[in-house]
Amino acid sequence: MQIQFGTDGWRGVIADSFTFENLSLVAQATMDYMHKEGLAEKGLVIGYDRRFLSREFAEKVASIAAGNGIKTWLSDGYAPTPAVSWAVHERGAGAGVMITASHNPPRYNGFKVKESFGGSARPSTTKVLERMVADNVANARPVLTLPLAEALGSGVVQMFDASAPYLAQLGRYVDLELIRSAGIKAVVDPMFGAGCGFLAKLIPGITEIHGIENPSFGGHPPEPIGENLEELAAMVVDGGFQVGLALDGDADRIGAVDERGEFFSSHRIFTVLLRHLYERKGMRGGVVKTVSTTQMIDKLAAKYGLTLCETPIGFKHICEMMLENDILMGGEESGGLGVKGHIPERDGILMALLLLETMAMTGKGLRALLEETMDEIGHFHYARIDLLIENGPKQQLVKELAAGGIKEIAGFPVASTNFSDGFKYIFADGAWLLIRPSGTEPVLRLYSEAGDPAKVSQLLEAARGIAGV
Repeated sequence: MQIQFGTDGWRGVIADSFTFENLSLVAQATMDYMHKEGLAEKGLVIGYDRRFLSREFAEKVASIAAGNGIKTWLSDGYAPTPAVSWAVHERGAGAGVMITASHNPPRYNGFKVKESFGGSARPSTTKVLERMVADNVANARPVLTLPLAEALGSGVVQMFDASAPYLAQLGRYVDLELIRSAGIKAVVDPMFGAGCGFLAKLIPGITEIHGIENPSFGGHPPEPIGENLEELAAMVVDGGFQVGLALDGDADRIGAVDERGEFFSSHRIFTVLLRHLYERKGMRGGVVKTVSTTQMIDKLAAKYGLTLCETPIGFKHICEMMLENDILMGGEESGGLGVKGHIPERDGILMALLLLETMAMTGKGLRALLEETMDEIGHFHYARIDLLIENGPKQQLVKELAAGGIKEIAGFPVASTNFSDGFKYIFADGAWLLIRPSGTEPVLRLYSEAGDPAKVSQLLEAARGIAGV
């Protein structure tokens, strides 16, 4: 089969496309890449989440790394993706591998590559890896392995604790004493994932739900979106909590519930934290957002006089910007947020701590903080719809939209367009509609934001009509 890397890594259904055989092909190509680029001598970090067979998949990768003569540090237990990325950075490793399918449904697993800077593999890197896998298959390149027990015995593979150094870094970044002394009544939902226990270690007294190991994730994909956080929202209301914090399956994304028990999206988190970093922590730098992210970030960047860049969807694009420029904060609609002074990586646990730090400094809840900001820059409403669409109609839709010609949607004249990733239509009042067909699934995603929730509904309904679904 053809191995393709998506927005962050290669993923597939366990025992279907994600098998030990295919994993071995990807792992061997990764080791070949490390040797080719002169990275092998710096070593490899490997971590894994709590999904079915993740530990065994990680051990398989370690045995292949050892077979290729690459010194390897293998996590001695499950770990969040940002902890593994931090280990790559801290140890000066040549690369890292994280076995996780992030927020995907339980039947999936995945293979994320982390580059030496401690962030997601750049598009240029994943293209090379895809080509190397294909070339290895075509040339019958053998997969080189060394039994794990032998590799451990010789020291070429060493077990390590990914948690302690990462927790120490988080403690340097935020004011833990201030958070602890504020006595914020908070509840965290790691969604049975690799972030279990991390916030509780740093903030004694914090309440955690769904902390046990459960590879089925309680019947829901471990994605911190509103429809999956109903229990957390109910706990905030019924338990008198001031905030609910949620992490995805590998803890690199964040979602939240505000003091009213209402879902607090990544758009809102991004907005609140950008203001916190600039105004309360005195940090400076540019801002990066993806094409599907709120215009509240545009408004704040303009207010502060910060350079704003927009990228295609996928944190790997934000990562590139953070490597090449002085970036204060970068974020995407799906809950991935990264900040200056850490690593160029999404980090849900750090974002949760920054939210608590914001609340501790101001004595206000998330909703109050957002309303305070929107009173200054304008009030915005956002919605997204995911629709199933067959590949034939999807390809035809892409062809029609790419030809241009749409001048009006739902009776609103189109002021400008952005076709860098999908088809984004922008209106005179700043409202926008994005029609984005998935490149890997039979899915069509519709996004919209406007100052009036009724206009958001109108635009999304009109987009359904355009798509014919």
